[in-house]
Amino acid sequence: MTMVKLGIIGYGLRIHDVFPDIESAERGYRIAAIADPNLGALREELGERAKQVQFFAEAETMLAHCELDGVVIGTRCNLHTEMALKVLRRDLPLYLEKPVATTYEDLARLRAGYAASRSEVVVSFPLRNTPLVRLAKEIVDSGKIGTVEHVQAVNNVPYGGVYYHSWYRDERITGGLFLQKATHDFDYLNHLLGMRPVAVCAMKSKQVFKGTKPAGLKCADCEENRTCEESALKAKPGPGRGEYCCFAVDTGNEDAGSALLRYESGMHASYSQNFFARRGAARRGARLLGYKGTLEFDWYASELKVHMHHEARVESHAIDASALDGHGGGDGALVDNFLETIRGRERSRTTLDDGLLSALLCLKANESAETSRFCQVAW
Repeated sequence: MTMVKLGIIGYGLRIHDVFPDIESAERGYRIAAIADPNLGALREELGERAKQVQFFAEAETMLAHCELDGVVIGTRCNLHTEMALKVLRRDLPLYLEKPVATTYEDLARLRAGYAASRSEVVVSFPLRNTPLVRLAKEIVDSGKIGTVEHVQAVNNVPYGGVYYHSWYRDERITGGLFLQKATHDFDYLNHLLGMRPVAVCAMKSKQVFKGTKPAGLKCADCEENRTCEESALKAKPGPGRGEYCCFAVDTGNEDAGSALLRYESGMHASYSQNFFARRGAARRGARLLGYKGTLEFDWYASELKVHMHHEARVESHAIDASALDGHGGGDGALVDNFLETIRGRERSRTTLDDGLLSALLCLKANESAETSRFCQVAW
């Protein structure tokens, strides 16, 4: 297997999870260079493995001085477009974290840069690569349930505190939670339906994660840190959880959002996401309804069912979750696809066109929620 030399721009938590090894003989890649402003902490974290890597403070310097086979971008969200444009100008294979852009202006810049580039781009949309969605796609395309004429999708996030305790709470960086979470769900829905969305109407609300605590307050400094259910000291710690009070006046992000999507055939889908559901209330998946039957799946339950409408039959499929890596088995498939695009053996299965459409849909959902009107999903 050809050993692929990768450059990383922003080696944060997400990229560390997807590309955990500095060198992987199994997958055939080596992280040859990292551009990240937090170089001291990175070197300390990597220890002896850091000797195998060239470190740079600036992405431009890394790209100019290293011979790389491909580049991975995992910066904070508001920098995705700027960093991607640097790579696209060099026609290098690119793995780009979602959302691909957080503003209309960046989205337009990225679309133009992509049109002028020869780069093969894999966007980090793991959900469509999971065994559940691959099976759902197979069943939908077979015609078993008829043509899909209605969709009900949901995402009740049990670890939602991460979007209020850490840097994710800053909407100037994230662009809001449609761009953070729904961007995945909109992509897998578009993939399953094989149709383009043409209009969106959305609402969002902030009913729980708000309050009068002072700006900048940390859980460690709060007198309620032993009783508050969201306390970073009381709750079980998790990756990227953060340390700030989620009931402070500077806590950003809505805590629930819903959207109605109209597709080109005239059918519509409903989608709803929530960030204060906990424990067994977790759910992420969809129901796709045709005249012949209904297909439903849920990543938390690792199961898919087909309810036939005109006969007394329910088909159940269980996925062995213990055998899957991150995002229900989607992360590994993304990495493999990216490495194979570099080797010239595959094309991207989650293209930048897919990323651009999903980001446009999320931005239109934000616009709809803020203006109380339907928005056309068009360039």
